[in-house]
Order: sequence, then structure tokens, then C-alpha cells
Amino acid sequence: MDKQVSSRGTKEKALRLNLDEKKYGTIVEIGAGQEVARNFFVAGAAAGTIAKTMSAYDMKFSDAIYGVQEDGRYVSKARVLAMMEQEFDLVVDRVGAVRSKSSRYFTYAATVAAKSFNRKNECHAWCGVRIQMYPGAEPSNIVVHVRMFDDSAEAQQQALGILGVNLIYASYYYFEDPKKIIDSLTDNMKANRIEIDSIDFQGPYFEDVDNQAKNIHLIRSWKTRAIMFKADGSVAVPADMLYKKNVLTIRGSFKPVTNLNVDMIEQGLKAFTLLDGVNNKNTVLIAEISLNDLHGKDANMSEKDIMERVKLLNILGYNVMISDYTRYFSLRAYFRQYTQLQIGIVVGMINVKQIFDEEFYRGLEGGILEGFGKLFPDNTRLFVYPEKNEKGEINDLTTVSVPNNLRYLYRHLLDNGFITSIENSNPELFSIYSREILQQICRGQEEWKSIVPDVVAKAIIEHKLFGSRG
Repeated sequence: MDKQVSSRGTKEKALRLNLDEKKYGTIVEIGAGQEVARNFFVAGAAAGTIAKTMSAYDMKFSDAIYGVQEDGRYVSKARVLAMMEQEFDLVVDRVGAVRSKSSRYFTYAATVAAKSFNRKNECHAWCGVRIQMYPGAEPSNIVVHVRMFDDSAEAQQQALGILGVNLIYASYYYFEDPKKIIDSLTDNMKANRIEIDSIDFQGPYFEDVDNQAKNIHLIRSWKTRAIMFKADGSVAVPADMLYKKNVLTIRGSFKPVTNLNVDMIEQGLKAFTLLDGVNNKNTVLIAEISLNDLHGKDANMSEKDIMERVKLLNILGYNVMISDYTRYFSLRAYFRQYTQLQIGIVVGMINVKQIFDEEFYRGLEGGILEGFGKLFPDNTRLFVYPEKNEKGEINDLTTVSVPNNLRYLYRHLLDNGFITSIENSNPELFSIYSREILQQICRGQEEWKSIVPDVVAKAIIEHKLFGSRG
């Protein structure tokens, strides 16, 4: 997850900021030392940039300074926002009247859960900068959620120190280009040390920034493998959404989402909730769109195209995940990072055929057996929706034909419930294909309106999505 944007090293970036007398602010870091501040002091001339640095490690001190957030958590977006707002107001209040009118103030804040000395914990951080984009401006915010993968607290702290300098530097020098800000966040850092799985641009300068689209750029900038949106369209932190939840997902192009897609989701959910310990309250349902499908047809889709699909899925009340995963076992491994409960994947018959195609596992040392071992190790099931063949006959799991050398493996998966049929499907929907609907929309035909949900048809027409003529 490494994409270089600037040729400047971390020390050079810090020094450039230190030598610019118009940039002035505070740095507050809780939970992982003061690596960002240290980078500025090591670079030299920090007195020209840094008004104050602080670490309020003790919870009582921290609460007294920043208040107690509604969720009661210390490593949270609410806490980092409180830190940013409090410290920014202080620096402007205390020195705004005595410094040059050309000054542009900032506050960098981070609240971190680094690797613990004596226990296994999630290593993550909320980091943000509150900054004036020009002298006297109302401040704007950039906030990121970071996961750290180094195996020591010291290394994690060092990585966050680099990230913090990059974020402050980018907010001053790349603020007109949010994508460049994202690209630069891992400058001078080796790959796979951190993952940035959400970014939020807020404030008067970023009023026209589409946060959904910019979060998709996190994938294309190799900052993360997947990003998630809640049903209301807001960006979700995967760890928060999936923690201790059963997860049911369905992959599709959803261009556009059809009545067939909806039936697959609804019937898949009914089948999933028949499992012990699974109910609607403890289950997260996610529609997933892959940017890296096997045939590469979606690899170059535009952010506008993706956001049109997300919008329609959100209208139907679905959470959405955008990923660059190709194989289902990689998708399962992603979810397993956050939950140990049940994982269900709704698929069509064409996907079952693909899963039993040994060519699908080319490049894996263990081939198809390794792939299945990664897909079905624990609490993971496929729920298979039937289809209609060219003769008008129904194909389901009883009609699947697999190569002779895999027939016992297929039987094993069936007999042990790893692959399950969806029983209550609607055969009237089997002949719906998104590609045909898309063609009808582009031609200005009317037939497609009856085979997508009413609210979806209305949105496509109102917003002229997918080439609709209104």
C-alpha cells in the first residue's frame, strides 16, 4: 500500500513547514508517544511552527481537557474531533492577536491504541488535522482512520510519526487536490505498515468534496483493500460495523440493482438467519462491488459509475462495500479480521461453477484445495440462488456438474452444509439481466422500469443515471 507522491523525505517536509513563519499550530498525541512532534523538533527550527505539544495519557486528565464523548471511547473519531477543536481554538485565542495577520493556524491530533505490552489488541488510530486554508478562514478538517501492522509499539509509533507529518504537509501544500493528499499519506513509508480505511474531508474549504468518491480513491491509491458505506451513505469504519456481528454479503455489479438482486439478498438473509445464533439484530448485510473481478470488466469503472450504484443500493437500505478482491476466500478473510461469528456469501449458480473451476486458482501453490481451505475453515457458508438454463429448466445444487476428480469434494461440502441452496427463490425473476436493463435505459425504452424496484426506477430517471434520458 505504497504510492509515492513527493520526493521530499519526512525530515525535509517537517523542515519546510518549520521554516514557513506563516504556518503555526499545536500537536497533541495520545497513546503512541509524540512521534509527529518529534519529527518537527528533529528537523530543526520547530519554534517557528509549533506552539505546543501535549500527551494527556491519563484518562482523568484527558477527560478534563476534552470532555467525555457520547460513546465513552478514547480511540474514536469523536475524541479526535474534540481534541482538534479544543486545541485549534486555544492556539488562535492565545496568539491570534500577536502573530502576523498572514498566519494560517493548525492543530494536529491523534488518539491511538498501539500494540500493548502484555495483551493482544486491535492496533488502530484516529488522526486528524484542523487547518486554515488561508489567513482568517474558518477551519476545515481532514480525519483518517488508520490500522497499524508493525509487530512492535515502537515501529507503529514511528509509522504514525511519518503519517502525521505527511498529513500536515499535504493539508497545506496539496489542499486543492484531495486525491493528491490521499496519495501522499504513505510517502517515505514501506508498504503494508499501515492501512487507511476511511478519510473524511469536512469544513468550508471541502464543501464540494464527495467523501464517498474520495474514499474509493483509498483503494486505487493502495491505502486499503476495501471501504464501506452505511445504508445512509456515510463512510463506515469496518471494525466498528463488523465487530461481533454475523456478516452476510452478496457480490454483484448492481448496474443497476434489480428485482432479482433484491430477491437474492432477501432469500439469502432468510436462509442465513436459520443458522444458530443468527438473527436480524446481530447481522450486518452488505452488498459488495469488486473493482477487480475475474474478467476485469469493472477494473476501470469511474468513481461516478461506482457512486451511482452505491446510491441505488443505499436507497434500498443496504450497506455497501467496495473492494479490489477477486476470489471469495479473500473476501472471507477480510471479514474474519473483524468478527469470529458466522459469515454467509450469497452467490448464483454461475459463481458455483467458477468456484469449482481449477483454473480459478491459478497462482495458488495448493490450487483448488488451498482455495477451499481458505474459504471454508470455520463458520462460513455459501447460499446458492438457482437459475434457469437455455432450455427453460431450473438449475440448482442438485443439477451441478463438477469434474470427476472434484465430485467427492463437492459432496463433502454439500453434506456438511458449507454450500446450501436458497429454497424460496422466484423463478419469474431468473431471466433478469442487468446488462439488458442497461441497454434499455440507454435506448430510452420503458420495459426496464418493471424489473427494478420502484424507488430505483424513480432515482434513475430523476438523476439521469446510467445514461437515462429522463
